[in-house]
Amino acid sequence: MKGVVLITGISASGKSTVAQALAERLPRSAHVRGDAFRRMVVNGRADMTPELTGEAVRQLHLRYRIAAKTADMYFDAGFTPIVQDVILGADLERFTKLVVTRPLHVIVLAPDPAEVARREAARAKTGYAGGWTIAQLDASLRRETARLGLWLDTSRQSVGETVNEIISRSGEAQIT
Repeated sequence: MKGVVLITGISASGKSTVAQALAERLPRSAHVRGDAFRRMVVNGRADMTPELTGEAVRQLHLRYRIAAKTADMYFDAGFTPIVQDVILGADLERFTKLVVTRPLHVIVLAPDPAEVARREAARAKTGYAGGWTIAQLDASLRRETARLGLWLDTSRQSVGETVNEIISRSGEAQIT
């Protein structure tokens, strides 16, 4: 895969695991973890909650701009960057315009909510703090997010199967 790869989906959909596994399969790659940019804010961080505040949205969009520029810089240095973050609703289309590099491959992981709940219960970290529910984020993904790129129901797939499908169907994921 050449270009930039974006892997998005709701919390506990498998983004981090799939992005890391994909990066490990490519010869020169970088895993750009969008949440790392959020955690860099030491004081004054405004986290996203269902009661969206202007400051939280501003910081979210800053995080997306940083991730997009980082991806472009890694690409310019000869790497295939895999950006992984929760990017839903109108923000998905907005993010595709922030990334200059083409091709841009957009992968949306969309396992069913029951599978997301199972994955969330099995992991050490929690993706549903701050008042969000799986149902809320899943509804935002399915009802408010443009059908850009390659959408995968990974409910019954292993990580390896998901990575294989991403690689074999990468042409379907391209955004111009």
